Amino acid sequence: MADPRGFMKVRQRETQQRRPVPVRIMDWKEVYEARQEGPVLRRQASRCMDCGVPFCHHGCPLGNLIPEWNDLTRRGEGQDASERLHATNNFPEFTGRLCPAPCESACVLGINQPAVTIKQIEVSIAEEAFDAGWVEPLPPARLTGKTVAVVGSGPAGLAAAQQLTRIGHTVAVYERDDRIGGLLRYGIPDFKMEKDVIDRRLAQMQAEGTRFRTGVEVGKDVSWDQLRRRYDAVVIATGATVPRDLPIPGRHLDGVHYAMDYLVQSNRAVAGDTLPGQIDARGKHVVILGGGDTGADCIGTAHRQQAASVTTLAIGKQPPAERPAHQPWPMFPTLFEVATAHEEGGERTYLASTVEFVGENGRLAGIKVAETEYVDGRRLPKAGTERIIPADLVLLALGFTGAEPAGIAEQVEAGFDDRGNVSRDADYMTEVPGIFVAGDAGRGQSLIVWAIAEGRAAAAAVDRHLMGSTILPAPVAPSDRAITVL
Repeated sequence: MADPRGFMKVRQRETQQRRPVPVRIMDWKEVYEARQEGPVLRRQASRCMDCGVPFCHHGCPLGNLIPEWNDLTRRGEGQDASERLHATNNFPEFTGRLCPAPCESACVLGINQPAVTIKQIEVSIAEEAFDAGWVEPLPPARLTGKTVAVVGSGPAGLAAAQQLTRIGHTVAVYERDDRIGGLLRYGIPDFKMEKDVIDRRLAQMQAEGTRFRTGVEVGKDVSWDQLRRRYDAVVIATGATVPRDLPIPGRHLDGVHYAMDYLVQSNRAVAGDTLPGQIDARGKHVVILGGGDTGADCIGTAHRQQAASVTTLAIGKQPPAERPAHQPWPMFPTLFEVATAHEEGGERTYLASTVEFVGENGRLAGIKVAETEYVDGRRLPKAGTERIIPADLVLLALGFTGAEPAGIAEQVEAGFDDRGNVSRDADYMTEVPGIFVAGDAGRGQSLIVWAIAEGRAAAAAVDRHLMGSTILPAPVAPSDRAITVL
C-alpha cells in the first residue's frame, strides 16, 4: 500500500531513536508501604491538635470528624477512633486509599507548612479496626417491612444500601457485572486497592442483611417497571459511565480504545478471568490521552503488562506545583501531581493537541499531534507544529459525559439535564415518585468521597419518603458543588 505521507519511514526512524526500556517485572499488589500504627502515626495525628478552627470539615463532603479521630489516634485509642471514623464514613478503607483528600487541602496547618496526612491516618485506623476485629455487622433491631432496590454497586449504591439496611429496610443491590463493586471492582487497578478490601466489607453488609443480585442488568434482564412494582423505592446509582470520545480522523482504527474498556479487562484478568482478545499493552508503544487519575491507572497497568513505552498527552497547560492565587486556601487546588504510576516511568507532555490517528490497513500505527494554542479562550492545534508519535495502542482517558440513558429514559421516564445526568429534586427524587438518584448518575463524574456522601444522603431521603421522617444523616444536598476530575 502507498505511503503518501511518508509516515512509515518517520515511524521507523523515531522507533530506532528510542532507547530500549529495561524490562521490569511488576506485580499487582498494592504499591503503598505497610501502615505504621506506632509513634510515627501518633506524632502525625498530634499535629492536628495545633489547629485553631478546623477547616478540614469544609473540604470533606462527608463531614468527617477528623480532629476527633486524630486526637483519639494520638492517645492510642484505636477502637474509639474507628467508631468516630465510621460514624460519618461507611467505607474509610476505600477513601483512605482512593480519595485525593480535599480535606488535606483545607487543613489549617497547610497555610504555612505541610498539611496533616489525614488520608494516611484514616486508612491506618480502618486497617487496624479490621485487623483487631472491631468492624462487626450492625444488623437492624427490627424490620420496617419496606423494601428498596439499589441499582448499581459502586460506592454510592453500597453506601445507600448499608444505611437503609441498618435502619431496618429490606435492601437488594442489583449489579449487571458478575461481581459486586462497580468501578471499585473493575475500574481501580489492584496496585491501588486489592479486591479483598472490597470483599471483607461486602461480607459485613451481607451479615447485616443486604442482598446482592449480580449479573442482572436492570432495563434488560428485568425492567424498571418490574422493579418499581416489586419494591417500595428504587435508588439509581449506576454512575456516569458514558466515556467522552475524540471524533477525529482515524478514530475507527484498530488500537484506539476507551481507557475504561482497557482497565476493566485488565482487572478481570488479574482476578483470574480468561478474556479472549484482551486489550494488552505488552511490547507496544502506548499513548494515553488525558492526564487525570484514569490516565494514571492506565500508566501503571501498561507498565505491568510490559509496554515498550508509555506516553501521556494532555491538551492543556501543566498545572502549577504550588497553590495558584485563584485557588486560595482552603479551596481544593489543581496542582501538578506525581502518582505512584508516574514514578514508575513514562513520559508526560502538556499542550499537546491530538489531530489525527494514523495507520495502515485499518491498524493504528501512530498519532499526529500539534502544540496547543489558546485562541479566544479556545484550545486549538497550532498550525505548522504537527508531528507524529509512534503508537500501537491509544487509550482515551478524557472523562465521562454522564449516565447511560438506555432503559432509564424509556422505562423510568426520568429526565436528564444538559450535562447528561439524571434529573432530581432537592430530595434526590426523580420526576417519578419513589425513584431516587445518588452519586455520579445524578451529580456527574466526581470523587469517591462525594459518591459515599450522596449515597448516605439519598438513603436519608428514601427513609423519609417511606416512613415520614428519618434519623439518618444527610451530609450533602444535590445542589452542593461537585469537584470534577478526569
